[in-house]
Amino acid sequence: MTQLAIDRLTVRHGSQEVLRDVSFTLSGGDLVGLIGPNGAGKSTLLRAIMGLNPAAGSAAIDGVALSAISAEEKARKLSYLPQEREIAWPISVEDVVMLGRTPYLSPLQRPTAEDQAIVEQAMIDADIVGLRSRIIAELSGGERARVLIARTLAQDTPVLIADEPTAGLDPAHQIDLMRVLSKRAARGSIVLVSLHELSLAAQWCPRLILLSEGALVADGAPDGVLSESRLRAVYGISAHIARTDRGLIVQPIERVDRGAT
Repeated sequence: MTQLAIDRLTVRHGSQEVLRDVSFTLSGGDLVGLIGPNGAGKSTLLRAIMGLNPAAGSAAIDGVALSAISAEEKARKLSYLPQEREIAWPISVEDVVMLGRTPYLSPLQRPTAEDQAIVEQAMIDADIVGLRSRIIAELSGGERARVLIARTLAQDTPVLIADEPTAGLDPAHQIDLMRVLSKRAARGSIVLVSLHELSLAAQWCPRLILLSEGALVADGAPDGVLSESRLRAVYGISAHIARTDRGLIVQPIERVDRGAT
């Protein structure tokens, strides 16, 4: 079973410490929601795991430091969907999704039947089959987001990391995406996804990691992480929390004084 171990990751921008001693371990089958307010350090953490931000501490997969493996091997172990969705490439949607298979193909090698099947399934999962021949630069923001999600799914790695993948998606496609990520975890992958939609995170992610001001302040089941007092202290909001058979529903009501009781 794949294991991703994060040990005391710390990131500094100049004299400012933007991520501080963050540690946790994820195992195959985990679907984990990374939550926290703007500026909490979510994107910084994900980029540090991927080696895109200089960081102290370590990130290791199956006991091997990610900094010690080649870019090609890393691309076969971890897929990463960043927040940035701007694409000006004059290529078709299907060709963009096929880029997810690049780590498995040698230079000039044509995609195999297996590659084609994986890409087709990724397009089905992202609901973009009808867009396959369109030029990606001509699509709407939400459509481009789904294409990039499909490319990430097509990479088919043991660890999938996504930074706010639901941003720009309508509610139906948000639910579809979380269902796809849940199925990916059920097949044994590690899925770590940052989310701003608290109800979406609570209903679909059995485990939540909450960051605030660069530090990990809670890690556990949604019931324990999303308490009224913690939402007040971390987000500065009051919220209505309803427990249903589908999980928690968290509806922010108003801004409040973080220090109030």
